[in-house]
Amino acid sequence: MYILFTGAPGSKWSSVAKNIYRSPDVDQSDSTSERTYTKGVVRHVGSYFDPGMEFRNTRDNWDLPFSGSGKRIIKSHTFAHELDELCTLGYPIVMVYRNDIECLKWWTDAGGFNISYPDYSYFKDQDIMWSNIQSENSDIMQFIKNNQDRVTCPADNVDLCRALNIRLPDTKGRIHNYEQNDIKVYLYK
Repeated sequence: MYILFTGAPGSKWSSVAKNIYRSPDVDQSDSTSERTYTKGVVRHVGSYFDPGMEFRNTRDNWDLPFSGSGKRIIKSHTFAHELDELCTLGYPIVMVYRNDIECLKWWTDAGGFNISYPDYSYFKDQDIMWSNIQSENSDIMQFIKNNQDRVTCPADNVDLCRALNIRLPDTKGRIHNYEQNDIKVYLYK
């Protein structure tokens, strides 16, 4: 079973994924030191599937970084352009949205092209990244509009875990409230 994740760069989608990733029901075997990036509150963990990255976002690559068991979180920015097709597979899709300007600012503040993982060099420069942020956000919002009857808005990581039918990670009481963190999370099931 897979949990598909998408969000534009800078949408804080990695924090949403991170706050359910340590669930005992999630396969964490894709986490290595090479697939980790930390800067302040920014933390990328586990594999990412996108152009120019270690794994392309094709279905035949999804299992490659994993060796364990449990639900596998598959993260791809470019899933935003494939949502109509992906929803036919029957897996839950988590979509994270922030406005374009805030996305670009957060992505830049988090390290932009200078982070160690994932690799964004495919996007070449900030103008191309800006275009990608805009098109990914647009496609996510259009999909949500077209599928309102199947989309919910969890308020925090506890709600998201419940909706995904996974146990809450040991968060030591930490609740990741999406509104307080300027994040809008949508779940298609």
